[in-house]
Amino acid sequence: MLTTTAIRRIGLPMVALLILAQMPRICRAHAVLMDSTPKPNSIVKGPELDVKLRFNVRIDAGRSSIHLVAPDGTVSTLTLANQAAPNLLQSRVTGLRPGAYTLRWQVLASDGHISRGAIPFNVS
Repeated sequence: MLTTTAIRRIGLPMVALLILAQMPRICRAHAVLMDSTPKPNSIVKGPELDVKLRFNVRIDAGRSSIHLVAPDGTVSTLTLANQAAPNLLQSRVTGLRPGAYTLRWQVLASDGHISRGAIPFNVS
């Protein structure tokens, strides 16, 4: 017969093991930005800029977006290029003038979770 102490010694490690086994699935639940062009807080030359956002998981480009916030506060939606890789969003921006900009992105991961973020940068 198992005692309460024995159940705790066996049961708690088993629960911890089950939680740890689920961690990879939990960690993959949201798209995380791994790399970007431009880099956050970088200074780039205009008037044209290739935008690339690389994520840790496959994303649904058809339901994802990138918006550009200009120095005067106007927001424009960038046209996304065809996906070169399942975890990549790309666009090209033209007509940039010197000043502080922000890229605001929203992506839908293949598991249905939405992630959002912002990348501030400056044009010289």
